[in-house]
Amino acid sequence: MRLAACCITVTACMTAGCSHLPAYDGAGSAALAQPPASLAPVASGIDLAFVDPAVRPADDLFRHINGKWLASVPIPADKSAWGSFYELNERSLGQLHTILDSIDRSRADADTRRVADLYASYMDEPLAERLGAAPLAPLLARIDALRDAGELPALFGELGLIGINGPYTISIEQDARDSSRYLLELQQSGLGLPDRDYYLADAPALVAARNAYRQHIAAMFALAGRSDGADAADRILALETALARAQWSRVERRDPVKGYNKLSRAQFAAAAPGHDWAAFLAASGVPASVAEVNAGQPSYLTAVAASFASVPLADWRDYLRWKAIAAYAPYLSRPFVDASFDFNGRQLSGTPENRPRWQRGVGLVDESLGEALGKVYVERYFPPENKRHMEALVANLLAAYADSIDSLDWMGPETRAAARRKLATFKPKIGYPVRWRSFDGLDIRRDDLVGNVQRANRFLAAREIAKLGQPVDRDEWFMNPQKVNAYYNPRLNEIVFPAAILQPPFFDAAADDAANYGGIGAVIGHEISHGFDDQGSQYDERGNLRVWWTADDRARFEQRTARLVEQYSAYEPVPGFHLDGRLTLGENIADNSGLAIAYKAYRRSLGNRPAPVIDGMTGEQRFYAGWAQVWRGKLREAEALRRIKIDPHSPPEVRANATLANQPGFYSAFDVQPGDRLYLAPERRVTIW
Repeated sequence: MRLAACCITVTACMTAGCSHLPAYDGAGSAALAQPPASLAPVASGIDLAFVDPAVRPADDLFRHINGKWLASVPIPADKSAWGSFYELNERSLGQLHTILDSIDRSRADADTRRVADLYASYMDEPLAERLGAAPLAPLLARIDALRDAGELPALFGELGLIGINGPYTISIEQDARDSSRYLLELQQSGLGLPDRDYYLADAPALVAARNAYRQHIAAMFALAGRSDGADAADRILALETALARAQWSRVERRDPVKGYNKLSRAQFAAAAPGHDWAAFLAASGVPASVAEVNAGQPSYLTAVAASFASVPLADWRDYLRWKAIAAYAPYLSRPFVDASFDFNGRQLSGTPENRPRWQRGVGLVDESLGEALGKVYVERYFPPENKRHMEALVANLLAAYADSIDSLDWMGPETRAAARRKLATFKPKIGYPVRWRSFDGLDIRRDDLVGNVQRANRFLAAREIAKLGQPVDRDEWFMNPQKVNAYYNPRLNEIVFPAAILQPPFFDAAADDAANYGGIGAVIGHEISHGFDDQGSQYDERGNLRVWWTADDRARFEQRTARLVEQYSAYEPVPGFHLDGRLTLGENIADNSGLAIAYKAYRRSLGNRPAPVIDGMTGEQRFYAGWAQVWRGKLREAEALRRIKIDPHSPPEVRANATLANQPGFYSAFDVQPGDRLYLAPERRVTIW
């Protein structure tokens, strides 16, 4: 399931088009005429404390709005990045911590007791220290018992049920060409480094990461009692490098048509011979009655199957031992936890310190029992009026999209009619699910952390497998309410906004609407536009993958998006490493379109009334300032490099400024002229919606 994350009142005549309005002076002062006392303004929603008046908005609105923050606020020692999303996530973590610390087990329901017990098992650090590596012993013994390569597929399936992924993994998705049914999908997996480029490219930073990975494997084997860890690390790195060579790139994996390869079991076995796929599926809990599988990357799966004849069994054993140690190190004694963080946090992301143990414990509960925890979160921290206000915003954004569809100069009547049908069937989900998941049958014990993790993984895997053959659950959520994020799901044609994102700076019920439209409004627009980006536009109103655009309309759309690829590929967030505009295209389209539609929705919300001037800014200026404020953030260099390789989103500064440079309203709001750094000649600007 693709989850697209996004991640805003007054004197007469104070409209963006009034030529006599003085330009914003960049200082956040009341430079414009003040409203009469009877119309005292509400809060602007823009945090002026961080405005840098030395940076002109027309040159760099991101640094103008956030400059003092960028100069004065360090990235916390336990974070790889920091900014608006992270501050809000920290607030959510604190709220969840309060919930977990205040649960009265004697009065709680069964799922809330499970939440409390899982958290307690993680926080029992003295017990983890006493146990040391002992909880790994049964896992390693199971792998050591492997005597024949023919047993590997079943072992891959068995280990996958407890969160230890081998070279491939399964998931249950809606059938991309028949969204009314579920389909078993098989996908490439199995790498310990973030992306195949970390194995294959010769850039010094990536070579250094490979060397650090080799040393990390050896160190972890030593902690587990192996004296030949260095040799094992060489073999494991060689095996993973071979897997990386066969894997599809992240750009290739963005193509939903190329990734749809539905086969019968017999057809799949013939396409990837030399491997007991039936044993793998059975060990994964897939019933024999399930007759079809979608091979996400068939050439990779064929290559993996062929490799079993050439890779020594001893190498596969060490590979699986390593996967088991790496997966469960965070739940073992302090030496394992520290070594795991040293590589995954310090080496790969540049983070100096690990997060506090309570935050990691909250993260485990969120991952394993998220909706049980989210139910309490919503009761305590999500007021009903937030949902009502959000519903009104979403309705206005959808109406603005409908208006825009009717006026697009690049979309013909046939595609336009189909686009309106798709938009009319969008399903917004706001705040929390209509039906909470039950965790009945999941055994959680206060004194068995590793066992809890294993049982929770098995429980969640069994719930997924049980979907096969059942009607599609259109009420299911794929994010917890406490998640600071949002997504569009093309196969359900839905936009989903968890409760936790509906807070400042994204949404402030007490603030002027301009900042709200520039913040959460643009997030809403972003998610709606994913239904019409280069991927989402390939799914129809029922969520089925089919051609519903005319060839001419698709060609005109691709001409525009090709210019976005060129624009974003020119950015170089880390010296020597440019963005891949093909990888980030869907999110860049969504940012471009979402902000444009949010602007139209904001103007629509005003009716014929003029926007007020607040804090020296017109409504249009506050709208774009709200957008720049949302993307306030910074990354450590190692983390920036990691994201360049794996993240379909552009970095915060690029998301803010590159999007603005294509918006006609931004030019008029801040009087952007040739020679200003954010100026693009009209023929170079990309307008989609």
